[in-house]
Amino acid sequence: MTKQPRNNHSSSGATAKAAAPRSSRSKTAAPRKTAKKVAADDAPAKRKTALASASQGAGAKSSKSAAAPAASGALAEGDRAPSFSLPRDRGGTIGLADFAGRQLVVFFYPRAGTSGCTREAVDFTRLAAEFERANTALLGVSADPPAAQDKFRDKYQLTMPLGSDERHAMLQAYGAWGEKSLYGKKFEGIIRTTVLIGTDGRVKRLWRKVKVDGHAEAVLAAAKMQP
Repeated sequence: MTKQPRNNHSSSGATAKAAAPRSSRSKTAAPRKTAKKVAADDAPAKRKTALASASQGAGAKSSKSAAAPAASGALAEGDRAPSFSLPRDRGGTIGLADFAGRQLVVFFYPRAGTSGCTREAVDFTRLAAEFERANTALLGVSADPPAAQDKFRDKYQLTMPLGSDERHAMLQAYGAWGEKSLYGKKFEGIIRTTVLIGTDGRVKRLWRKVKVDGHAEAVLAAAKMQP
């Protein structure tokens, strides 16, 4: 009769010990479940971060691409006109300092005596008096030697001085020398360009890849405009 309590106590102890592993398993399983849940919850945030990083990287590349023209160093409106000194037709030299206090139109043409260059130079000559009234001088520049410029001026009775830039230094400084294409072939040469320099020595207007028809009139209109 006195052994009954010991049996009851042993039974409850066994029950407690048997239950312990289940309790332990449930406690260890809970953190794993929570970890999975946290990882699942973090996944969208990680994807958003990755997308944001990719977007920022693309934006940086786009900015660099958009900034490329400015980084190229090409002459732009508002820049100070590069100084120059060139041999000219009929001997001597001509430079930017010779036009101090006046506006200056420099038109770069590919080759003296060719049809487009002739029409352009003749158009500027025809309007020379109006440019003079607008306090604006004219200067033609190409890579032709001075002797070729002499013939060009005399044959077509051109009234402006013609500079000879055989070394291409001024042409490159003003962005008038670069890659061209003719009949599918690429080569380096003079890009028809006109620059209007203000009395302050800065580029007032800039025309690249000029089309000859009506160009001289457009330049005259710009020269007449007040700063």
